[in-house]
Amino acid sequence: MKNLIAFIVTLFFGCSMSIAQRNVISLNGTWEIAKTDVGSMIPVNFSSKVSVPGLVDMAIPAVEPPFTGTLDKDKNNPFANNYGNKSYMYNNSLYWYKRTFSLENIKSEVILLKINKAMFSTHIYLNDKLIGQNSYSFTPTYVNIKPYLNEAGKANELIISVGCRNNLPDTICRADDGEKVLFCPGIYDDVNIIMSGFPYVTNVQTAPDILNKQLRVVAEIQNDQRAKNTQLSYVVRELKSNKVVAKGIAPQNILVGEENQKIDFKIALQNCKFWSPENPFLYILELNTGADKTITRFGMRTFRSDKQNGVVLLNEKTYYMRGTNIAILRFFEDSQRGNLPWDNKWVTKLHKNFKKMHWNSFRNTLGFPPERWYEIADSLGFLIQDEYPLWKQADPKTLTSTHLANEYNAWMRERWNHPSVVIWDAQNESKFDTTNVATNKVRSLDLSNRPWDNGYNRPAGENDIMESHPYLFGKYFNQYDLKKITTIADAYFEANDVKKDGVKSPDDYLSLMANPRIPDNSWVNKSKDEDRKTVKFPIIINEYGWLWLNRDGSPTTLDKGIYANVFPEADTPEKRFEVYAKIMGMKTEFWRAHRLAAGVLHFCGLSYSRSTYPVGQTSDNWHDLKNLEMEPHFVKYMKPAFSPVGLMINFWKSKLQAGTEQAFPIIMVNDTYKSWSGNIKFSIEKEGKIIQKHKIKEVVQALGNENFNTTMKLPTAKGKYLLVAEIIVKGESVKSIREFYIE
Repeated sequence: MKNLIAFIVTLFFGCSMSIAQRNVISLNGTWEIAKTDVGSMIPVNFSSKVSVPGLVDMAIPAVEPPFTGTLDKDKNNPFANNYGNKSYMYNNSLYWYKRTFSLENIKSEVILLKINKAMFSTHIYLNDKLIGQNSYSFTPTYVNIKPYLNEAGKANELIISVGCRNNLPDTICRADDGEKVLFCPGIYDDVNIIMSGFPYVTNVQTAPDILNKQLRVVAEIQNDQRAKNTQLSYVVRELKSNKVVAKGIAPQNILVGEENQKIDFKIALQNCKFWSPENPFLYILELNTGADKTITRFGMRTFRSDKQNGVVLLNEKTYYMRGTNIAILRFFEDSQRGNLPWDNKWVTKLHKNFKKMHWNSFRNTLGFPPERWYEIADSLGFLIQDEYPLWKQADPKTLTSTHLANEYNAWMRERWNHPSVVIWDAQNESKFDTTNVATNKVRSLDLSNRPWDNGYNRPAGENDIMESHPYLFGKYFNQYDLKKITTIADAYFEANDVKKDGVKSPDDYLSLMANPRIPDNSWVNKSKDEDRKTVKFPIIINEYGWLWLNRDGSPTTLDKGIYANVFPEADTPEKRFEVYAKIMGMKTEFWRAHRLAAGVLHFCGLSYSRSTYPVGQTSDNWHDLKNLEMEPHFVKYMKPAFSPVGLMINFWKSKLQAGTEQAFPIIMVNDTYKSWSGNIKFSIEKEGKIIQKHKIKEVVQALGNENFNTTMKLPTAKGKYLLVAEIIVKGESVKSIREFYIE
């Protein structure tokens, strides 16, 4: 009886539903949980508790015993530690969530349960009846619970089961990721009850038109036979001030008995303020049917590709994307994760710290975070490339374009009002026709006509963008003598697994950045020469580097050989952190400076860090994850590399002759809409002391990139020196640094 009382939530509402109102009741909180084998019936005993939203590994006491077995390794994939795409726990099981609730008013005509997102394959039971299911793991579940409720005031028992990834059918997206080893199930987003009346607004799409300063609204409305024809009223308010900027009645009536009527109309917003990362101004749209009132947040912004110039346009102006990636499903398996993804203060601080790095964009790679993350991105101002968790899975015989289009449709309907979401990303690094066809089946559903990314395929539409992963250091990885890993102790490559003829001096890797290059992509690399010259899809570099270090400074499986062969002097964590940051800073400068990419996004702002077996392939750059402190060397070199007004010493030699005159080219970029003028200060330094210095005064126009040169006489004494070029941008020092040796 005590347990029953502890888990009953009594929800009080007035008896009348005659006024327009939508009540959303959160069922987030502590639930009971139990585990059974797959195929089992609802368990009798629920002996653990777990937070919702969250994952099943948060249960207390644990429902899954610690793993003590041996990993079943993939002998054909040695570089990825031989275990990606398989979960060494959470297989062939069901996890049953349970709680009770009661409603004082069950006369509402609409009573729905909404589960924002849950993995993997969701089944809903109410009062011992199976009332709904959803095989998808990355889109919402809606279930009509009204017919199954007990009478007013009495407890209702709600049970939600989630399964395991290995039991999913191959006709849906499974979130394949060859660099993951744990796929933990759970209800990882909000659970709500929605109560309202008919006519009921099932979906709203807002499509800003900044040229004509108006908002197109398409409201999907469900009515029943008993309701009368009625009107749809609207109010538009500024989010922060609550100031009313528009109100009125939609010109089209809501009709009786229409299951899914669309009301399509426009609202004039002549004095509207545009949304951008620099000014994330938000509005709210209230729609009122007389029995239901819904509120939708939106921003007045447009985003499209400019194929002719190879750039993207935000609010019809060229905009350069600078940013990172969030690999939320990888982070879910991080040993330090805990409840951080559902801690609002932590998530907000994460985004604010991204801002401090001069990042205005990120890609949600191979999966979606909870809905709250998108709201934070809307409010703080980020552009999001939203990537569906599909990586080399789409076998057209099983996961067909029709299957995939259904998933894309559900994804788009949930996300299309977020001004932060500017690119639909169909898949990662893959090359198959399934996503081409699926993308074009759903493209027209988005009235904002956002561009799509299609992995390593040719873009599916002529106004889409193209992703690029120009891993320049991949050439060194390809010089490995890849031996089969046969023992668990072989966590990653040893130095003797590397061919010794790979790198003879720093000039070998510096030369990779000596000349401008088109960022590579599977389709670009394999296309005809004439295609490369004439097809100018905007390129978003959303991965580059290939130098990952775990948070403790140990190399990942992909990089131990590279550090041993290319950077043998980096034999401690501190030295490796510094090498990583310096090289990544140079690569960031390089990819930005030549203006051959519309965006440069570092990989990865948030991911797992697996430094013990099974060791991970990539990582993020957090020194203190809980307090969100980045590794100091990373901040020192990468923050200036991403400055909106930045510079690059375009010099790639490590050995110079003593006492000679040396020319040093400089490239400056300006991502802002205002010209920059000021001094470029040059100095040659040794052991912290300035040997010589001078400055030149220059101007860089808005959105420009300019080439400058300076000549300096080199020191006569042998040794290691630094060449430093520095500018001041809004009071902040921005430096480009090169090391060289006098012989």
